[in-house]
Amino acid sequence: MNHIQGIDRFQITFSSLDDQIDKENPVRIIDAFIEKLDLDLLGFVNKPPKSEESQQPKPSNTCLDGRPSFELKSLLKLYFYGYFNGIRSSRRLEKECFRNIELRWLLGALTPNYHTIADFRKLNPTALKNCFKLYTHFLKDIGLIAGKTLAVDGSKFRASNSKKNNYSQNKIDRQLDYIEQKTAEYLRQLDQADSLELSEDNIQLIEQKLHYFQTNKINYQLLQDKLTQSSQTQISTTDPDAKALLVQGQVVEVSYNPSTTLRPGLQAAADDKHNLVVATHVINRNDRNALHDIARVAKEGLNAEGFTVLADKGYHNGREIQNCHTDQIQTIVAPSETVNSNKHGTTEDYLVTKFTYHPDTDSYTCPAGKTLTTSGTWHKKTRERDSHLFKKYKTPDCKTCPVRQHCTGRKDGGREIERSEYADAVEANLKNLQENAPLYKRRQMIIEHIFGTLKRKWGFGFTDLRGLQKVNGEFALIMTVYNLKRTITLLSIENITEKIKNWKPDYPKVSLSLKSSRKAANMGLLGYFRITNRTENPGSFLNPIQFLNHQNLLNGSEMTFSLKRNGFFTV
Repeated sequence: MNHIQGIDRFQITFSSLDDQIDKENPVRIIDAFIEKLDLDLLGFVNKPPKSEESQQPKPSNTCLDGRPSFELKSLLKLYFYGYFNGIRSSRRLEKECFRNIELRWLLGALTPNYHTIADFRKLNPTALKNCFKLYTHFLKDIGLIAGKTLAVDGSKFRASNSKKNNYSQNKIDRQLDYIEQKTAEYLRQLDQADSLELSEDNIQLIEQKLHYFQTNKINYQLLQDKLTQSSQTQISTTDPDAKALLVQGQVVEVSYNPSTTLRPGLQAAADDKHNLVVATHVINRNDRNALHDIARVAKEGLNAEGFTVLADKGYHNGREIQNCHTDQIQTIVAPSETVNSNKHGTTEDYLVTKFTYHPDTDSYTCPAGKTLTTSGTWHKKTRERDSHLFKKYKTPDCKTCPVRQHCTGRKDGGREIERSEYADAVEANLKNLQENAPLYKRRQMIIEHIFGTLKRKWGFGFTDLRGLQKVNGEFALIMTVYNLKRTITLLSIENITEKIKNWKPDYPKVSLSLKSSRKAANMGLLGYFRITNRTENPGSFLNPIQFLNHQNLLNGSEMTFSLKRNGFFTV
């Protein structure tokens, strides 16, 4: 029987690497985009900053300086290609450099060591975020992002920290109680060694176990002290920034809750025109306190004056909604379900949502037509992580009201209504929701499939890095690659290549100080330059170069900084 025959593997052929890569291969887009970038302005580095003593310039000696480093663009291309094809491990990427013809073309047959590959990702979280922002600007410049309506959501991603290495006060108490019980049991056996006729080997084994439990007791006591000092409800020993979060039902995972203008963990925001991600932000708290942060990140990333943000009821928080409105961000957030706290007294027709508020008189009208007024006193309500002010509204007519038994179960008084300081913003949000119901129904289609793609199709349901800052950098890389794949779907490779060729990156919108970006990123990354207190005098900030060389303070154009976040600066 005849079969299709391959070429002889010993046959010598003459062809270039470029001949083996198709013109429509997506790897050409990765190459074109990264070649367009100035990685110095984005803050990329290939090694941590040297110590203060080694900052003095030294004469160059090619015999003693060691092997030259790999070009930053080559390592960034490698990571783009790896995440584009679901390869995140630095060791696997090292192997692919030897056997993958696309990578040999992309890197010019370079084969960096796995340690070099891993260090590049670890050292450049801020630069990777800048790269994501710059690609977002490219998408906006070519008209793929409208920037008018964004949908926000979040999802939990497993951290590089096992549940065993996550401790709460209850877990520490259980372990200490267990140690006390076992210690008492072994001490009792030693006291009864003669009567039990224990051998020397058994006695030695019991003594080893006692030493083991005493050591563990000290470790748990140290953990308890650390937990008390942190003022947190839990601590993780492998990745201190990761938290144990309820995933589903009673299933708990040590995770991050990333957001795309959405939930705790990975938060993300997507534009409604082509469902492209415009902001990403990793947090370790729940969604109720995440809306304004992710919306603000999206606004800064797009350099937009304002837009409308869509979010589910998990983001409904009066303070967050009001902060969004203050920043010219309109919200359409589904309200939380009204809970009847007194089922034996208040019926559905007399819930607080059935009362009408009159802003001109600052009063409420109940379903029975009675007026509830306030004394104007603000009261404070404190919860686990936040607090807010509210006013109380009531009326003396409750005592003689014929429907009182349907309105309240209180026997010693009438019905009281509480109005939060954020009530105006909440009511404006509800009005937006009622007037834009068809738009809100599109929220799931805009944002939720992104997390399904990352977790189910790509297998990116966990993070490889540790620490909130590094995890933020990795998810910025993931979202950049997601947008890149989506762009290829929307446009042809030839069309994208031509647009990248004609594009002029606007670095001041996304990068640090142009001349000091590399040093500023290094010191922010490694904690060499920390400022925690706000100041009204930008000139009082030390320039990174001055900080390292102990020069006098100057007020030049490149040395005027304003505080952006702890340890990071923008022009």
